[in-house]
Amino acid sequence: MEHTPYGYDIIGGRAVINEDQAANIRQICENYLSGMSFKNAAAAVGLAMSHCGVKRLMLNKRYVGDSFYPPILTKETVQKVEAERLRREKALGRDRWKGKGVPEGTIFTRFSATKITLKYDDPVRQAEYAYTHIRSEVSG
Repeated sequence: MEHTPYGYDIIGGRAVINEDQAANIRQICENYLSGMSFKNAAAAVGLAMSHCGVKRLMLNKRYVGDSFYPPILTKETVQKVEAERLRREKALGRDRWKGKGVPEGTIFTRFSATKITLKYDDPVRQAEYAYTHIRSEVSG
């Protein structure tokens, strides 16, 4: 079963726009395009979300409408948000690996471990104990 996206309600088997949530989505877009971060754009409309959560929300293609979901955003707005996101990503140097495949010199490694028994009640000590049982094999 698929989750109903924020901004919609399912009534009588049909997706209908939840106007309050749709207004938040539109305002988040405006806030972001005015210079706010994804997280701050959402916080300004009262939504406590992570950067990634807001990014996923803004990149949801259903908001421009499809055969089931009515449109909340225009294609133009979605294109502006995506262009701004890419601009910021490049300005911050976060686009350096995109489209370049695996960096040269990467060594692929396979890991395995035996079944780890619970030895410590302290989760940190248990994790340290578990890590000592990891075996790696270089492959490539």
